[in-house]
Amino acid sequence: MTRLSIAIVALLGLAAPANAHQIWIEQPDGQNAVIRFGEFGDNLREASPGLLDKFVKPAATLVSAKGDHAAEAAKTATGFALPFKAGDGETIVADDPLYPLYPGKENGKETANWYHPSARLITGFTEQQPKLPLDLVPAGEPGRFKLFFKGQPKSKTKVSLVTQSGWAKEGYTDDQGVVSFDLPWKGTYVAEASLTDRSPGERPGAKGPERYDAVSYATTATYVHGDGLAPLPAGPAAAPHQ
Repeated sequence: MTRLSIAIVALLGLAAPANAHQIWIEQPDGQNAVIRFGEFGDNLREASPGLLDKFVKPAATLVSAKGDHAAEAAKTATGFALPFKAGDGETIVADDPLYPLYPGKENGKETANWYHPSARLITGFTEQQPKLPLDLVPAGEPGRFKLFFKGQPKSKTKVSLVTQSGWAKEGYTDDQGVVSFDLPWKGTYVAEASLTDRSPGERPGAKGPERYDAVSYATTATYVHGDGLAPLPAGPAAAPHQ
């Protein structure tokens, strides 16, 4: 298990060898988008009461030719509902920059760590510009993504592509931050990337500024592919953690 996985396991209150969680955005046919939290490839969606209650203020922005439309998400029993959906050529980005800090230890020293989850929903692979601190954006061709960190291309970083059946592929970004995948199945894909920034800093908190020692970023990009083989069936839905 990587240090990032261990860190996220700790902040979630899960026991090893549980996998690191992430948020992603789903958009059922004809319905508004929803932010989910869990493990897409394991068919795991966390719930409330439960781990969804750790989130403080998830919000999202619909990005379109008409401009940006930002909105807070409304917590439900299985996710965070958004008041809009992405049409052709549009995208949705979401994050929760106020997820509670969690304790850690580095070289015998107590540390405060920040988990910053984010997500993007895309409706095509026309090139887009980053809007999230760690952002996977479409890069001009089906299955082609470009990873940005704080607005700059991020090279030599692992990106995973998963489906709800558990099928997965891994690749590494090139010097321009680009990685490409085949999309053999119809249906929903979620691309995932993560990294840890060990630069200390300060962020706004509910009771005033909060100092942190490192930030664990985790981001996803969701795409519904309309061509290809019939998707492999998903396994039984995993039970949410309490």
